[in-house]
Amino acid sequence: MTDLRPINAALGILVAVLGTMMLVPAIVDLAHRNDDWIVFTVSAAVTTFVGCMLWLTGRQNEPSRLTVRQAFLLTSFAWIVLSAFAGLPLMWSQVGLSFTRAFFETMSALTTTGSTVLTGLDGMPPGILVWRSMLQWYGGAGIIVVAIAILPMLQVGGMQLFRTESSDKSEKVLPRVAEISNRIIMVYVALSLACAIAYFAAGMSAFDAVNHAMTTISTGGFSTHDNSLGEFKSGAVDYIAIVFMIAGALPMLLYVRMMAGDRLALFGNFEVRLFVAVVLAFALTSVLQQRLEGVNSGEQAFRFALFNVTTMITTTGFATTDYAPWGATSDAIYFLVMFLGACTGSTAGGLKTFRLAIVGGTIVQHLKRTIYPRGVFPVRYGGKPIGDDVAASVMSFLFLYLLTFVVVALSLNVMGYDFKTAYSASIACLANVGPGLGPIVGPAGNFASLDDAALWLLAFAMLVGRLELFTVYVLLLPRFWAR
Repeated sequence: MTDLRPINAALGILVAVLGTMMLVPAIVDLAHRNDDWIVFTVSAAVTTFVGCMLWLTGRQNEPSRLTVRQAFLLTSFAWIVLSAFAGLPLMWSQVGLSFTRAFFETMSALTTTGSTVLTGLDGMPPGILVWRSMLQWYGGAGIIVVAIAILPMLQVGGMQLFRTESSDKSEKVLPRVAEISNRIIMVYVALSLACAIAYFAAGMSAFDAVNHAMTTISTGGFSTHDNSLGEFKSGAVDYIAIVFMIAGALPMLLYVRMMAGDRLALFGNFEVRLFVAVVLAFALTSVLQQRLEGVNSGEQAFRFALFNVTTMITTTGFATTDYAPWGATSDAIYFLVMFLGACTGSTAGGLKTFRLAIVGGTIVQHLKRTIYPRGVFPVRYGGKPIGDDVAASVMSFLFLYLLTFVVVALSLNVMGYDFKTAYSASIACLANVGPGLGPIVGPAGNFASLDDAALWLLAFAMLVGRLELFTVYVLLLPRFWAR
């Protein structure tokens, strides 16, 4: 039987922190003379109380290491429990969402997906807007720590590759995982502050700048306006967003190594170089497509292309323009980009660049073996051979990822949603991108018109996509719960 005490203790701390965070939007609403400050205060009291009770039930005299089974449970339960409590203000405030819609909104926030069921953001109580942004920022910080400290240990989808890599290098710089996590959070905060200052300098109000900084670095994509960043109609804002979306989509551990004196840690990294090359390749393709369609030209075509590719591949989901009128080719480009994702150990979702590189290497390996059956051709990543277990894990992840995408999309189709809505909503939530394609869930729409069954299905897709699939699916196996 699995000992739940360490799980309860860790969950209790996370829930109590969440409850304490609710006091920030309470203060914001109080300053704006909005009665929702009472809702946030009550929600904070309830959430913090439950968190403390969980911690007390799990407290042990001596700290113990999490087992692999406990780590699987904690990782999945954390996002589910936090999403449930984070939705309390959305249900009890003027917004008045149902539990289903509140859970969808907060799961979208904490997984940094950015899909939303809320409309009329421009007239929304300021506390609610701040709360959504804070949830994405909190979720982004959480997934970075999970990706560095937990997923490599669980050997999920090839992540064991980074357990070896980080231990070989980071132990010489920072000996303990806790210390590394603290340094990473410092980098995360510093990037957020720099982004907020840049937005403010570009003409945003302080309120908008802080909110958008939190959702940019977390690659979450929530905005304080229905028109997202398109509300500002500013090239400067667009370019600032591009820079910091990419900053949030790069491995946070590499920033720590740069701080420790390794100047080439970031741009000498194979995954980073490949990621930047992919972004530029798709951006140039989009520029060419716009020119051929005759919709945009010059600097505007380049900016729109680079922004849209960046917001999709980093799984941020900001929007500055509706690209639906650009034609079917544009939809195809952005649909493909949704799958890709950014770098490991970042706030971004998707397949991740390192997996795409390993898939490509595995295909090349099999082609060579077809020509030279007796040859030895190891799969290489960044010029170094990797184990067959890593390649097999990545290929299994890819298969399960595509299977999940198809099952969710077909289920939405059966519910009555059209092809474009069903398939783009499926990948938008599974890859934690946010907006899909088409008039319903595209950049000019949202998820408000979807029924409850569809929202629960997509919330599940967000969760499994954010936690690398196997982390959640393993809980569905009867053997996992056996003695």
